[in-house]
Amino acid sequence: MPTPYRIDGLQYANWSPKIFEEMAQGGVHAVHVTIAYHETFREMVLQIEAWNRWFERFPERIMMGRTAADIDTAKATGRTAIFFGFQNPSPIEDDIGLIEICHTLGARFMQLSYNNQSFLATGCYEAEDPGITRFGKQAVAEMNRVGLVVDMSHSAERSTLEAIDISSRPIAITHANPHWWHPALRNKSDEVLRALTGRGGMLGFSVYPHHLKDGSNCTRESFCAMIAECAARYGAANIGIGTDLCQDQPDTVVEWMRVGRWSKQLDYGEGSADNPGFPPMPQWFNDNRDFDSLEEGLREVGMNAEEIAGVMGGNWYRFFEQNFVALSPS
Repeated sequence: MPTPYRIDGLQYANWSPKIFEEMAQGGVHAVHVTIAYHETFREMVLQIEAWNRWFERFPERIMMGRTAADIDTAKATGRTAIFFGFQNPSPIEDDIGLIEICHTLGARFMQLSYNNQSFLATGCYEAEDPGITRFGKQAVAEMNRVGLVVDMSHSAERSTLEAIDISSRPIAITHANPHWWHPALRNKSDEVLRALTGRGGMLGFSVYPHHLKDGSNCTRESFCAMIAECAARYGAANIGIGTDLCQDQPDTVVEWMRVGRWSKQLDYGEGSADNPGFPPMPQWFNDNRDFDSLEEGLREVGMNAEEIAGVMGGNWYRFFEQNFVALSPS
């Protein structure tokens, strides 16, 4: 039997009617989609305009998500709720007032940094990490106020620990894996994961090959055993899926993701200048139709039905319900 909810904490696909149909086939009720890497505010608005056209053209398959209740509507009507997020704070530029405006427009997650230093925090590819900036501390408070979730998926260690401590609400690492399983620079230390989950935050497990033990050759058993171990270490209520699925994207998109406008050099971070494209996906997870495979793998490693229901979407649902709304005035 499928679990009550299937929610993906992060995708950056090359969206198309085919993918919308595959989400339906995979029983995916909600997806957090990236609408900004290095975009300015106005460029981010263009992404929302594009999504509005998708919603108009395919109302039988997708709908905009703003609250957890929208997931119930999507589930009841055979659709997928789409929640917007930023992988960089570039859309707020240097204007704290844009945080509330972005939330009003539908943004529900914002990373404080991508791989580089931002106005708010340090990315994981910088040599030094001075932590959350003065602007960053005020931005986190404003994000907490309006219900824009702090995401530290690409941030460096000190910045991440400080964000967890500074935030008055739980934060998320929407797409990463534990460093003790695979020591990629983008994966997170045990100290970070204990601090994150200890404050009620959420970790979304990534199937992006650079984040996987043995890369594209990672087995489903290895991945699911890692999830089971995380449930034992950090609690089964604070973990979910954040595939980082980049389905059907051309390899040229990697240059925008890694380089944006900040460099004239091919600085690919997780990739390689010799092989800068997207790596092959593991054979057990190619697209949204493979959530059945993932659920089966969790059963095979011995997780019980309640734990699996949480990992596949129930935990994200609770997190959305608690954190997408504004704080009540004191």
